[in-house]
Amino acid sequence: MTTTAADRSPADRPSGTATAAVPGTASGASDSGHPAPDAAPDRSAVVAALAGLPRVVDLLSARAEEHDRDATFPYQGIEAVHEAGLLTLTVSQRYGGPGGTLADTVRVLAQLGRGDASVAVVTAFTLLQHAEQARRASWPTAGYRRLLTESRRGPALVNTLRAEPGGRPGALPDTVARRDGEGWLLTGRKTYCTGAEALAWMAVTARTDEPEPRLGTFLVRGESEGLEIDPTWDQVGLRASASHDVVLEQVRVPTELALGLTAPKGGAADAAGAAELSLAWHDLALSAVAIGVARAAQSWLIRFLNQRTPANLTEPLGTLPRYRCALGEIEAQLIGAEELVEGLAPRVDRGEPDAVARTGPAHLLATRAATAAVQQAVSLTGNPGLSRRHPLERYLRDVLSSRVHLAPDEAVLEAAGRAALERGGRP
Repeated sequence: MTTTAADRSPADRPSGTATAAVPGTASGASDSGHPAPDAAPDRSAVVAALAGLPRVVDLLSARAEEHDRDATFPYQGIEAVHEAGLLTLTVSQRYGGPGGTLADTVRVLAQLGRGDASVAVVTAFTLLQHAEQARRASWPTAGYRRLLTESRRGPALVNTLRAEPGGRPGALPDTVARRDGEGWLLTGRKTYCTGAEALAWMAVTARTDEPEPRLGTFLVRGESEGLEIDPTWDQVGLRASASHDVVLEQVRVPTELALGLTAPKGGAADAAGAAELSLAWHDLALSAVAIGVARAAQSWLIRFLNQRTPANLTEPLGTLPRYRCALGEIEAQLIGAEELVEGLAPRVDRGEPDAVARTGPAHLLATRAATAAVQQAVSLTGNPGLSRRHPLERYLRDVLSSRVHLAPDEAVLEAAGRAALERGGRP
């Protein structure tokens, strides 16, 4: 069964008026429509948004189990993130936004991951889109102005749709853009589209049907005619993320919303560098979500160890050296992951090339550490840890599912090994 965009009316979303200080077009752009020059950094909006994190995390935690069990999209949780000013944290100050950095993004996503991993992942992809626009201004002015205007009225989620059924690395997408008058018609199917049913905008990768196909990104409105959501997402983890398939059948896209049309193997060195920076943001942002999930699991474990007193003991499990050592192992793993991610993020913000190059291995190591920490927590608790009466088994499913956002281990390690060989043993 498929759901059309028309079926997803505003009535299906939670009511309420957004109160966040989100970016607008009047204060963030010149009369010509171009971004205004960068102002002196003002951290007040970022500080205000970060101050609301604890309340948002508590709200997400209260509803996470319900959305996980029913596989329903957490509209209220996303609205809470929006109202706190967190969903537009990375909008550039040129556009009237807070100008949040990667270091800020990592901090926010780690906390949201504690509350609800699905909300954190959906938020991550929207933050990454705004951060990309801050760096490259690839969206046309009118299109991005429209997105910011929508962000003043309520949550405006964005994601890039790349994956396709049976897609092969390096191959041209099967999604095709055909010229039609003053625009393009898109036809194809995209898979694993995080937040699919709630996306305001979709950045769809497609190839043209020209004799010499070009590759580009097409900005598609979530309620476009010809766009349907096929509810295929039924995974063990991140169940509330609504990562369904998106089916496009001659979806019209204006010419000005077709971005970066180039030959498949074209692109200069600066484009490659920009792609590496985008990937660095992605790697550390998604690492932070996994760490947040693991920290939530550790918190539950600590409460369990402090409260659980088996019949053959007179003191809680937490008083036993064996359990304290195991908890210490979990703590050490998470400290290592946090120091790695939180240490690299500000270096990426400063534009250090060696930091950007290390984010792929950092993502791998942080995800491994987070997964191992949650698995150890489950092994320490036995049956209670796997009971659906408790959240630990959900944390396990979510952290295992976080690997879908990680490149294959072999690809990450082969690239790291090749780079080490090229350096010839130099640091």
